Amino acid sequence: MMEEDMKAILYTKEEVAARIQAMGEQLTRDYQGELPLVVGVLRGSFIFMADLVRSIQTPLELDFVAASSYGSWAVSTGTVEMRLDLEKEIIGRHVLLVEDILDTGRTLSKLVTELKKRHPASLKLCVLLDKPERRVTEIEADYVGFTVPDEFVVGCGLDFNQKYRQLPYIGILKPSIYQ
Repeated sequence: MMEEDMKAILYTKEEVAARIQAMGEQLTRDYQGELPLVVGVLRGSFIFMADLVRSIQTPLELDFVAASSYGSWAVSTGTVEMRLDLEKEIIGRHVLLVEDILDTGRTLSKLVTELKKRHPASLKLCVLLDKPERRVTEIEADYVGFTVPDEFVVGCGLDFNQKYRQLPYIGILKPSIYQ
């Protein structure tokens, strides 16, 4: 039923799984001998993050933050709202911040700025999707699953009005659904 709402499928379930596995293998190599703190940005990152950490074959710890500049709208409000902070201290820790999509960059720029003030040993950004055409801030991800066009994408944690997160693929939503 939800597939009827898609203009197109950008990446299939199999393509997404293969890319996340490859990212996990790279992260395993990059964090070998460390105990990284993998921080998910709720809510969108949780599906991607779950798949990602299962593919990382080195010890790690998990934590979450919640921040958004979207609310229930399809377009960023421009104001980033922090809703949940870390439970763990990150001073001297290797932190991997995980998000579903790097779009305008507002939310992630604010989070990166705030987390750097806490003096981690390192802070890297990992996103499933990068949409550089929409960027309004100077931020780039260290690890990117896929670069996507300036379309409204859903699936693998990405939503429209809290729907479509559970889709195992990345789809482009028909404009008639969100306009």
